[in-house]
Amino acid sequence: MRKPSPKKRIFAQLARMAKALAHAHRLDLIEVLGQGERSVEELADAVGLSVANASHHLQVLKDGGLARARREGVRIFYALTDDDIAAVVAGLGRVAERRVAEVDRILREEFASRDAAQPVDQKELLRLVKSNDVTVLDVRPEGEYRAGHIAGAVNIPLPELARRLAELPRGKQVVAYCRGPYCLLSFDAVRRLRAKGFRARRLADGFPEWKAARGPVGRRP
Repeated sequence: MRKPSPKKRIFAQLARMAKALAHAHRLDLIEVLGQGERSVEELADAVGLSVANASHHLQVLKDGGLARARREGVRIFYALTDDDIAAVVAGLGRVAERRVAEVDRILREEFASRDAAQPVDQKELLRLVKSNDVTVLDVRPEGEYRAGHIAGAVNIPLPELARRLAELPRGKQVVAYCRGPYCLLSFDAVRRLRAKGFRARRLADGFPEWKAARGPVGRRP
């Protein structure tokens, strides 16, 4: 039997990675892992799974080359193997938005109804930052912000927003972002800010996509 061509052997490995992506729970885990390294217990809590079920899906991601694990005492921590994994998932999402009717319906009914305004893309955000005409607002939990954030972003987790509005300058536009394009935290933040008189928009993507696009990133110990 002839040995498969190099192309077919590479495609076989790509198919193996794609198979690891092929579950909603694993895509959910990838979004959380895109914010930074997490323990199995933290990941299970973040996506609403049992520890055993989360461990199973994380092992599939690891076997597919998408995640890596390390042990610290009795705890196991996972991280993505490559920042570009977020870009792969985002690309899949963009195709689905154009070609899958159910995705289009969900976007119209559940997302556009929350915020019909055109979101800010990464190029526009960079332009606004350079012109000093924007406050970039990270509404994720503090631990995710510390692990990595858009450089210069202010962190006010969504549950704290109402009591910390004074920290946001009134004269600048606010661009809010969260975990990814389908994360609702930024939608809710923008709605609350507009109700208080702020000029607010949301970033089209989240932090993992920003990092994958090699946008400037900050970290806080």
